[in-house]
Formats: sequence, C-alpha cells, structure tokens
Amino acid sequence: MDVYCSKQHVNNEKNRFCTQCGEPLPLAVGQVVDNRYRIVRHLGQGGFGRTYLAEDLNESQQKCVLKEFAPQVEEQDLEKAKELFEREATVLKNLQHPQIPRFHASLQVQLSNKDFFFLVQDYVEGDNYWDLLESRINQGQTFSEEEVVKLLQQMLPVLSYIHRVNVVHRDLSPDNIILRHSDQLPVLIDFGGVKQLPASKGFWFTQLGGIRTILGKKGYAPEEQLRQGKAFPSSDLYSLAVTALVLLTGQDPQKLYDSYQGNWRWGEQIKVSPKIEAVLKRMVEYKPSDRYQKADDVLKDLQFYKGATKPINTQMTKLKTMIAAPGGKRVKTLVGKFHNNTQMAAQALPLPVWLRPFAVSLISTSVIVLTLAGTWAVVNAVFHAVTSISLPTISLPTIPKGSNPPEKPTTTRSQENRGNQIIRRRQELEIPEVFFTKMVDRKFYTKNPDAKGRTLTGNSEDNALRKEWFAIAQDVLNQLEQANLSKSARRKLGSYTARDYDNWRQQAQAGQLGNYTIDQLNKDTNKKFDRLFPGERRNNEKLDKQTLGQIWYALAADQVSKVESAN
Repeated sequence: MDVYCSKQHVNNEKNRFCTQCGEPLPLAVGQVVDNRYRIVRHLGQGGFGRTYLAEDLNESQQKCVLKEFAPQVEEQDLEKAKELFEREATVLKNLQHPQIPRFHASLQVQLSNKDFFFLVQDYVEGDNYWDLLESRINQGQTFSEEEVVKLLQQMLPVLSYIHRVNVVHRDLSPDNIILRHSDQLPVLIDFGGVKQLPASKGFWFTQLGGIRTILGKKGYAPEEQLRQGKAFPSSDLYSLAVTALVLLTGQDPQKLYDSYQGNWRWGEQIKVSPKIEAVLKRMVEYKPSDRYQKADDVLKDLQFYKGATKPINTQMTKLKTMIAAPGGKRVKTLVGKFHNNTQMAAQALPLPVWLRPFAVSLISTSVIVLTLAGTWAVVNAVFHAVTSISLPTISLPTIPKGSNPPEKPTTTRSQENRGNQIIRRRQELEIPEVFFTKMVDRKFYTKNPDAKGRTLTGNSEDNALRKEWFAIAQDVLNQLEQANLSKSARRKLGSYTARDYDNWRQQAQAGQLGNYTIDQLNKDTNKKFDRLFPGERRNNEKLDKQTLGQIWYALAADQVSKVESAN
C-alpha cells in the first residue's frame, strides 16, 4: 500500500520517512507504539508532527491521543526542541483541572533507527469552537452575546487556575477550545511549547518556568508576545477576548482591528451591549498594565450579566474534534460584504428566497411595506444574512394616520408564481436555502456589478433584473440536477469544509479506499466539475468556497462513497 507525506509524495508503506523530502510519514493504522498504544487513525498534522487517535492496550482499549513530536528543525535546534517537548510534558503532568485534558505519559520510541517522542493524553470528544463557528457561518449565523458571555464565564476559572500555578497558555484561539459533548463544558487544549518552532531562525520567547520560547497566533496574541516574546496572565486574557470577538462577528481578528488608527472597530463590526463592550475593551488594551491582571477580576465584572444563556447547538456540525489536534486552521473571514447600511438593513428583512436581491429600499422613505402576496404560506423561515456583523432586529414602523400610503411594488402575478416554483423545486431537491441564495446571487452580481451598489425594489424599473435573477435561479437548479448528486450530498451543500477533504485523504492513505488515491479523486472530481462548469477552474485561481467549491466537494463526496461501496 502506498503512503503519502503532506506534500503528496508517494512512498512505500514500510518507509518511516519520505524518500523525496525526508518528512516523517504517518504511523500506519494498527501499528503499536511502545508495545501499548495501537494507532486507530490519523487525526491531524502540524509543525511539530502528527496527532493520532489510539487505543491503550493496557487499559481495556481505552481511547487516548498520541501527539507525535517530529519538528522540521535543523540539527543545531533539535536539542532545544527536545528540551521544549520535555517542558510541555512537565507542565501537563502538573495540571489537574476538569477542563484540561489529563496527561498520561511521555514516550521516547525508536522507529527506523530514529528517536521519536510522543505525549499521551485524554481523548476528548467534542467540537472545537472554530468548527462550531464555521458551521454557523455556513448557515448565516454567529454566536450570540449570551453564548459568548457564558463561554467567558466558563473559561475564566480555567485561566485563573493555570495562572495560579505560573503557567501561561500563550495560544488561546477558537480551535484550541473544545466544547465537550459529555457535559457541554469548554475544554482548553494544546499547551505545546513545541508546536510552532521556526527552523534555524532562533526561538521566540515567553516566560514559562525559566525556559523561554515564543508561541501565539497572529491576531490572537498581543503585541508583547509576538514582538518581544513576553507573556503574562493578561496576555491570555487578551487572546480570550479576541476569541470572543471572533465568535461574535465571524470575522478574522485583523478585520476587527484598525491597524492604522490602532483601534478595535467597536460599533462597526463589533456590536455588543455597553457593559460587555467595556469588559472586552479592557481585556484587549494595548498595554498589558492597562488590562485586567487576573481572570477572577474579569469574572467579577461579568457578574452583572443576567442574559439568558442558550445552550450551544452542537448538532450544527458532526465533525468530531479530538484533543491536541494541530492548530492548522486559521479563522476565515465571513463571506458576503454589504455596500452600505441601507443594504444591511434590507438583507435582514424576512423575504422569500426569490425576492432577497430586491429588498425594498430604506432610503428616502420612513415607511417600509412588504407586499409579498402568496409567499408567506410558502416561506416560513427568516433569512439571516451572511454578514460580518451581528444585525439588529428590525421592527417595521407603523404608518402615521392620515399619511398617504406608499406605492406598492409592481411584482406581477407571473413573477410570484415563478418564484414559488423555484422555491418548491429547490425544496424537492433538498438543497439548503442559504447555499442556493449565495449561488444565485454570485452569478447575478457577476453579470450585474452595478446592482451591487443599490437595493432593488419590486417596482417596474427593476422588472428586467428580477426576470434575470429568476432565470439564473432556474439555471442553477438545472446544473445541480445535471450533477446527479446524491440526496445526502445535496443536503450538505454549504456545509463542506477542508476537514472533509482531509478525511478523504486520510482514508486513502490508510488504504480504506483500496488502491484509490487522493490524486485519482482530484482527477475524477475535476472531470465531472468541468463538464458542469466549463472554464470555471481555469479562469479562477481558487473556487469560491461558499458556492462552486461546495459543489466540487459534493461531487468528491459522492465519488468517495462510490469507491467505498466498491471495496
């Protein structure tokens, strides 16, 4: 069976290192490490090595996680790297908290005459907060203020504990917090001092028991950590606050911070209640001395919050995130930009799918009237627009007595019927509404770039554009039918992520797809995609992940299912 490195070089399964680039290859499924831990599957890969789900043969095949340490550093840095690995093991041994994975052992194992190091930790089944956020983004949602405050209230005691024992995490971000399925509590993971070692460029520094190394994600880590290599308890509080802002807005940290002015975009992208804003502002102060110095102090200032907390909807994603998964993800910017406040408000109105590009303009009128004859019986759900901010609820003002009624939109009966037909057809195909709207809008605004600068009305001057939108919607439905996707693949449109592709690659590498390789999957999927959308891949360097990219994933998912059935 062939084995692939991260660069997709082909190797014999007996090899431990890639014959072309020298990179350590994944351990084989079923291989036993240290005569005790049997590899179940490969979970992920980062700069330090790989992460595996394993069974402990000495503990009734209890599941655990092996973090392989095999950093790509030059020889002169290897001793320092080993020292940092041992430092992480020492730190983890001393941490005893129900919301921190329990440490089992550190191992030094010889494989192919080379030393490899492993950490063994608890396996935590759950979803990390980036996966949860990504699933919500795909459905046009983000985390509510109540949910974010609840997360802060549950995470701050964990930080208070580690800071009391002189440990600074240094790498807080949504993908390093897991919402545990068993008790719905957030679990803090990845205390690695070895995860992001730069090769032959010296080590960045932070205080941790006398050993200094730098760590932190750009955007989440404060300046003193990234520039000076210093970290304090207030540095973790800064990162936790940035995590909260990302969950609230769905925006990349760099999009929330005005680097020219040196200010966070409060009241623009970031909209929260005044008291919560005051707490978060203090947590992300530029100077460490201006921030809260203790996690307990933040908790005290959050005691006032009486908002009814809602349970996290873990059913929004079925991806299982394992403890110590490498932090290869970075928060992605939420797609869909609005051109002015008027359009943002209009997008929040509960319009049926076929009228969403044509929301009634809010400019030059104090009255909003939605004439949606016959459509309310068909469409019952309110559309949450995919935006970069949390939109306020819009209440329709009442018409003053004695005022002249506004002019009614002139949407024709035939257009209403056509819109209803599109809705019914989409529902019959079980294509998610949010994905379908994005797909149609993408084509519509590509053909009509001038329409992006204004909202379209239901009046006669926009009849031609409405007609064109309907025609595009029909074409999209035709293409999706021609794709001949399975029902499960259609239902998941809008929810595919890079994690799906990683899972397929791991299946291929583990031999679960027989002789079928990831390269063959790419070729077969590209061939089908190009028949449906000629020239799209050639003319675009990258497919839009929210629209055409979703169809590519769906085609690939069906191809994988077909191969699995044949084996």
